[in-house]
Amino acid sequence: MVLQRLERKEYLDKLISFRDKQLIKVVTGVRRCGKSTLLEIYQDYLRTNGSISENQIVAVNLEDFDFFSLREPAALHAYVKERLVPGKMTYVFLDEIQHCTDFPAVIDSLYIRKNVDLYLTGSNAYMLSSEIATLISGRYVEIKMLPLSFSEYVFSTGNEENLAGKYRDYIQGSSFPYALELKEQPGAVRDYLEGVYNTIVVKDIAARKKIADTMMLESVTRFVFDSIGSPLSTKKIADTMISSGRKIDVKTVERYLEGLMESFILYRAKRYNIRGKQYLKTLEKYYVVDIGMRYMLLGTSGTDVGHILENIVYLELLRRGYEVSVGKIDDVEVDFVARNQRGVRYIQVASSVRDENTLRRELASLQKISDNYPKVILTLDEDPEADYEGIRRLNALEWLLGKTDLT
Repeated sequence: MVLQRLERKEYLDKLISFRDKQLIKVVTGVRRCGKSTLLEIYQDYLRTNGSISENQIVAVNLEDFDFFSLREPAALHAYVKERLVPGKMTYVFLDEIQHCTDFPAVIDSLYIRKNVDLYLTGSNAYMLSSEIATLISGRYVEIKMLPLSFSEYVFSTGNEENLAGKYRDYIQGSSFPYALELKEQPGAVRDYLEGVYNTIVVKDIAARKKIADTMMLESVTRFVFDSIGSPLSTKKIADTMISSGRKIDVKTVERYLEGLMESFILYRAKRYNIRGKQYLKTLEKYYVVDIGMRYMLLGTSGTDVGHILENIVYLELLRRGYEVSVGKIDDVEVDFVARNQRGVRYIQVASSVRDENTLRRELASLQKISDNYPKVILTLDEDPEADYEGIRRLNALEWLLGKTDLT
C-alpha cells in the first residue's frame, strides 16, 4: 500500500543519527501523525542494517490493550528489565508513554542501565512539561513530528504532475498518513478526522484539563480554527464567546488554548518587534496541525486561500527546523520571521500578487526592514521567479517541494 513507500525519511534519519547515543529519544506530535509507524520503520532498519537479533528489540505500545497492565510503572519496569539482553545493546521502544503513571521514574531507572537505547513517543506536551523535563534534563533529545508534508504527499502519488491539483487535494483531504488510504472515499476521510478530533479535544484535553463544559471547549476550538493567520488575544476570544451568549473568562480561554497546544493540534506564533528586537505579549497568531481537520470542522466557511497557504508554510518552516514568529515593524506586519543557526529569513505569504496593489502591499512590509537577511514572498502564482531589488518572489509549491530555498 502507498503508506509503505513513505519512510518519513527526515525523522528516520534523525533516529538513525542518535542511535546508541547516551540520550533518550523522545518523538512527540499530534495523535495519528505517524509516530508508531516511524518506530516500526526504525525497528525494521535496525533488523536489516544493525546486525542485531530480534530479542534486542523491546517494543511496548501503551495504547494497545495487550499492554494495558503495563500502565502501572512497576509492571512496565519489570517487563522491560527482564527482557534486557546481558552484554548487548537492547533497543527499548515505549509508545505513548504518557499513559504510564509516574513514567519519569521508569525512564530514569532504565536510562542509568548499561546497554539500553531508549525511545519514547507521546501525544501531548505535558510529558515534557517543566517538572518532567527537569527529571531527565540534559539527557533527552526531542524529535517533533508533524503529519505529512506537501512534499511527502506528492511523493505518495508517484509523480509531480499537476501540482496545483495535488495541493488542492492535500488541503481538502488531510495530511494525516492514514487518510491516504481513504482518499478515494471522502466520507470515510471525514469520519476518520472526526474520530481523531473527538479523541484529542473531547477526550484527551477535556480529561487532562478537567473541563466539564466540552461544548464551550469546542466553540473556542472552532473560533481559533476559523481565525488561523489572524492576530488573536485571549480577551478577543472571550469577548466573542460572550457576545454570542456564552459565559467565559480570559483564564478559561487560556486553559483551553494551552490544552490545544499541548496536544499538538494547535501551534502559536508569537509576535516579534523587528526594530526593537523583542517579543510582544499580545496578539499572537495560531495555526492548525491539519487543514483537512479544519475543513471537517468548519465546512466551506474555512476556504480562505491565503490564510490556508500561510498555515502550510508555517508548518513547513517548523519541519525545516526554524523557530518561527510573526514580525512587526512600525505599523505593518511581516508574516514570518524564521530563525535557524544560519540566521534569519523574512517571509511574506500571499495566494497571488498579480494585482499591483497587492504586490506593493506585500513588498512594503519587507522594504521597511533594513538588515541584509533574505526576504522572500511565497505565492501560488505560477509566474517565473522574480526579484524586486533583493526581495525574491517564489512559487510556494516549488518551495514546499524543496526545489527553491529561502537564501
